[in-house]
Amino acid sequence: MYVGLTDDLPYRSLEHRYEWKNGFTKKYKINRLMYYEVFRDRTKAAAREKQIKGYRREKKTALFTATNPHWKDLTKELYRPII
Repeated sequence: MYVGLTDDLPYRSLEHRYEWKNGFTKKYKINRLMYYEVFRDRTKAAAREKQIKGYRREKKTALFTATNPHWKDLTKELYRPII
């Protein structure tokens, strides 16, 4: 599981999906968005990122499963057309 911080989640999710950049996510084929949180304050977002990164895998799995029980890729939800 990869935990990261970004100011542009739709773009960042595409970077991972299509492996536009070399790095951890490309090397390990991490290309689906399973969970995300939105913050207005970057400092609070960074603190939350650090907190989640400190979780054991079981706790991360429980957190992600609580909001996405079927582990559906949420990337497409970021691109829903506005009607």
